[in-house]
Amino acid sequence: ADGPPQRIWDKGQQHLPGDEAWLIGEQRASGEKKYYLANLPAATDLRTLAATIKARWICEQAHQQLKEELGLDHFEGRSWQG
Repeated sequence: ADGPPQRIWDKGQQHLPGDEAWLIGEQRASGEKKYYLANLPAATDLRTLAATIKARWICEQAHQQLKEELGLDHFEGRSWQG
């Protein structure tokens, strides 16, 4: 990240539960920058924030792998009354 985590407040419409949210920035070794918005409690430590972000990434990667390797991207579920 480009600095310490910062707290932000939404003064307009609330798009998340509560008034506060975390805006987390990450700069990867490649120079690519990523930003995440999380509504975890204010007392959440940086390690927990990072673990939560990476857990979502792992789930997304697993879903993509299932689609590619098992052909789930070609599957359409339908209701059938037999």
